[in-house]
Amino acid sequence: MKTYGLIGKKLSHSFSQTYFDEKFESLGIEAKYFLFEVGDVSEVKEIIRSHPELAGLNVTIPYKEDILSIVDEVDPVAQAVGSVNTLKIYRAGEEPLVHAFNTDVIGFEKTLSPLTEDRNSLSALVLGTGGAAKAVVYVLQKLRIPFRCVSRNPVENQLGYSDLTEELILEHGLIINTTPVGMYPQADVAPEIPYSFLTRDHILYDLIYNPAETIFLRKGREKGCVTMNGQRMLELQADASWEIWKD
Repeated sequence: MKTYGLIGKKLSHSFSQTYFDEKFESLGIEAKYFLFEVGDVSEVKEIIRSHPELAGLNVTIPYKEDILSIVDEVDPVAQAVGSVNTLKIYRAGEEPLVHAFNTDVIGFEKTLSPLTEDRNSLSALVLGTGGAAKAVVYVLQKLRIPFRCVSRNPVENQLGYSDLTEELILEHGLIINTTPVGMYPQADVAPEIPYSFLTRDHILYDLIYNPAETIFLRKGREKGCVTMNGQRMLELQADASWEIWKD
């Protein structure tokens, strides 16, 4: 029986295991999906070696970038993005070969496009600079949506949270949270942006899906903003991962 799984830290909140186990059952496929909590990305190779039935893995925070150090081949999109969320494992020789992909870009683009297709001259603020942010940036560049990244420790061409003036908030109609701030179980916090400057013309997109409405999204909804959480994106990237694994 083939098995699949998720690599990350603190995975008790994860939707992936239930999603894939239900998917396998509905398709009549004999397979299982497991959660692998690891303390360091170097542990992933041993997991792959010690589970010979393992055919594919998803990768979540904080390993989407570091995982590149242990793979054998990188898909061109994942290479361009600079982060990975899907691994396909080949076992033709003595040692398994690991190929890396990024399906976050598929999930994000498919969910973002309907929100922005009727908006002219839209600019975005991307909260965060990690692996998830890199996938978001890739899609924004593809869709030709200008953006600025916001970081707790800004470097060249990035903004700090203290830089977010009323003018900047009003200039950027799309605000995307790619950080884990507000994610279960620390759901009582939110990114420190000046919510008082939000208007009905803003779109707030949170990649977090648990809770379904973060404080970030609630504050946007209270200001009349269009809001979206990460649930549909997660489902779409999971489906894209399955297409890679079963091919």
